[in-house]
Amino acid sequence: MRQLYLLALTFACLSGIATTASASEPERVEPPFWWAGMAEQSLQLLVYGRDISRLQPETDSADVTVLGTEKVENPNYLFINLNIAADTDPGTFTIALKERGKARFHFSYTLRPRNPGSASRRGFDSRDAIYLITPDRFANGKPENDSTADTLEGPNRQHPGGRHGGDIAGMQQHLDYIADMGFTAIWPNPLVENNQPTYSYHGYSATDHYRIDPRFGSNEEFRNFVAAAGARGLGVIQDVVLNHIGSGHWWMEDLPDGDWLNGKGIKKGEFEITNHSRFTPVDPYASEVDRRGFLDGWFVDSMPDVNQRHPLVANYLIQNTLWWIEYAGLSGIRADTYAYSDPAFLQQWASRIHREYPNFNIVGEEWTRSPALVSHWQLEEGEAVTGGRLKSMMDFPLHYALREGLADSESWNSGLITLYEGLAHDFKYPNPDRLVIFGGNHDTSRLYSQLDKDLDLYRMAVAYIATMRGIPQFFYGDELLFESPKHRDDGIVRSDFPGGWQGDKTNGFTGSGLSEAQRQAQSFTRALFTWRKDNPVIHSGALMHFAPLNDTYVYFRYNDDKTVMVAMNKGQEPFSLPAGHFSEAVKDKKSATDVISGEQHAIDNLVIPARGVMVLELK
Repeated sequence: MRQLYLLALTFACLSGIATTASASEPERVEPPFWWAGMAEQSLQLLVYGRDISRLQPETDSADVTVLGTEKVENPNYLFINLNIAADTDPGTFTIALKERGKARFHFSYTLRPRNPGSASRRGFDSRDAIYLITPDRFANGKPENDSTADTLEGPNRQHPGGRHGGDIAGMQQHLDYIADMGFTAIWPNPLVENNQPTYSYHGYSATDHYRIDPRFGSNEEFRNFVAAAGARGLGVIQDVVLNHIGSGHWWMEDLPDGDWLNGKGIKKGEFEITNHSRFTPVDPYASEVDRRGFLDGWFVDSMPDVNQRHPLVANYLIQNTLWWIEYAGLSGIRADTYAYSDPAFLQQWASRIHREYPNFNIVGEEWTRSPALVSHWQLEEGEAVTGGRLKSMMDFPLHYALREGLADSESWNSGLITLYEGLAHDFKYPNPDRLVIFGGNHDTSRLYSQLDKDLDLYRMAVAYIATMRGIPQFFYGDELLFESPKHRDDGIVRSDFPGGWQGDKTNGFTGSGLSEAQRQAQSFTRALFTWRKDNPVIHSGALMHFAPLNDTYVYFRYNDDKTVMVAMNKGQEPFSLPAGHFSEAVKDKKSATDVISGEQHAIDNLVIPARGVMVLELK
C-alpha cells in the first residue's frame, strides 16, 4: 500500500497538481473536544481535509500551545500535538491553520469542565451483576430511527442477521426492568456507527469511532441513557473494539498511510486472515510467523486489522477510549478480542486509562478454555499495569466447566466433578474474585439450550452464577429461557426480547403471555440477583467447596457476619446431606433459611430435592 501512495504522489508532482493544489478547510477534527484538568497534559488532534498537511497550526491561547505536528504519507491528514497546561480553565480557544505565516482557516476547539469526581469514579467489581444486551435486539423505543438517510442498511426484522430496530431509547425505557431483576450494571454490545452494507446490527465493525450509530440514537442520547441508568443504580460498561474496524470506516476511503492497517493492502490476497493461534503471544517456542499471523491477521475481509504499532493509530485509539469514558460517564470497559491486539499497545492503552481513572475497571476477552492463558492477562491486586494485563478477564474456562458440569452425565470424570475441578484451577489466577463469570453471551449458544432445555439445570446454573466468586454477567433473554441451536448461530442467539416491539404477543417486561416455565425462570433469576445485591458475603466472602458426593455439589461463601451454603443435586432422588461431612464450613450453625422460599431447615436434617438447588443462609 505504501508503494501506491508513493506512485500517486510522484504522479501528482510530475503533473504539477501538488504544487498548485490549495488546502481546504478541515472536514474532521478528532477528538471533537476535550477536557481541562486531565492527568495527561498532551493531546493529539487528527485534522482531515484536502492537502491540510501543508498548513501550520497556531493557537490563540497562552495555556494551550502547539508542541509540533506529525505528517503521514497522505497529505490530507495533519496530526497536531498540543500541550494543555495543568491549570488551564475550561473554555474555547481558536486554532489557526497558516500557510507562509498567513492564516488560511480557523477552527474553534473546546476544553470542557470535568464532572466532579470523574477521575475517582468506581469501576464495576464483585459487588455488581452485569446484564449484557445486544441493543438491536432488546427494544425498539424509537421506530423513526430504524432507517436513516446516511446509513446503508435498513431494518429487516424477518432476517436473523438483519437490523431489527432496537435502540438506546428502547434500553432506556426498560431500565426499571433491569434494575428490578437485581442487576447493577449494563453492558451493551458496541453502539458506535457501523455503516456496513450487511450485518451491521452487532456493532463490532466501527465506521466512525466518535459517533453513536444513528439507528441506535445520538451521542447525547447515549450520555442521557448512562445518566438515567446511574439514577437507578446501574453503571454502564462500554464495549470497545481495539483490534479492527469496519471496511466502511471513513478512513478506508482515504487511508492516512500504507502502515495504518496490518497487511500489504486492502484487497483480497494483500492481507492474511488471522490464524487464531492465541497462545503465540505467550508461547516461549512460538515462531515469529505464527505470532504475526495471530496478531496481524484480519478476522474477515470486512474487518480490517489496525496496526497498533503505528504510534498515531495507538494514540488515536487511546484518546478515543478516554473520550467516551469522560463524555458518557462510563463505569467500565469490556475490551473485545483483547489478546489479538499488539501487546505493547495494550500496555500503553491500559496504563493511560488507569492513570486518568485509578479506580476504573476493564474486563478483557480471551476466549480460551485454558486458565493459564487467561491468568497471563490478569493483574495482581494492587499491581501497576504491566504487559497490558487487566484487573478483570472473562472467565471462559469456568463458563465451559459450568455448562459441561451440569449437562454431562455423572461419572468419576464427568458431570459435577468438571465444575469442581474447574474452580480448583483458581490457584493460577492473581485475583479470581475479579474474573467475570457467565453462562452465556452474544457469541455462545444459549444457556438453556446447552442444558438440554432442562429448567432444573437452568436453576442450578443461575444459582451458581449468582453466588460464585467473581463478577456475574447475565445475557439478556436467558431469564426467559431463550433457545438457540447448540452450534453457533448468531442471529438466533441474539433474538428479539419479547415485548420490545409494538405488536409483540408476548411481553417479557410485564410477564404477559409467558409460559409457566418462563415465569418460573424469570422469578427465580430476579429473586437470586436481588438477594445478591445486598449480601457482601457473596461480593467478597471466602469460598470453600467440597468434592461432589452422590451427584451433589456443595460449596459455602462466608465471612465474619454470615455463612451461605449452596447445594445442587443432579440426582433423580432427594439427597440427605451428611451434616458432619460439612462441619468444617457449617461450624456451630444450627438452622438454614432458603433465600428463595424463606423456608427454614435444621442443619442436621437437610434434604436437597432431586434435580434441585438450594441457596441457604446459615444461623
